[in-house]
Amino acid sequence: MRFVFTHSHAFPGGRVAPEDDGGVEPGCLVEFGDGVTVLAQWRQEGADMVLDIPGYRTAKGAMIEPRRWRLVQDVEGIWRSRRISGN
Repeated sequence: MRFVFTHSHAFPGGRVAPEDDGGVEPGCLVEFGDGVTVLAQWRQEGADMVLDIPGYRTAKGAMIEPRRWRLVQDVEGIWRSRRISGN
């Protein structure tokens, strides 16, 4: 699985595009809008997905702490991130 965020980091309500690359849980790639890619973990929970992103640096050098995100589809079918925890 691959997850593509439109910005340099995930944030509550942020847009994300999950792409099924034929991989299986739990390993995945997470790509951010600034070109940074990290290895992460994901799992399916009902209709939602849970994504554990490790700490990383954005292309501009900002340190982003590890976070757990719930990915949900809105009424228009767009996937959005909701923060679950700080790790």
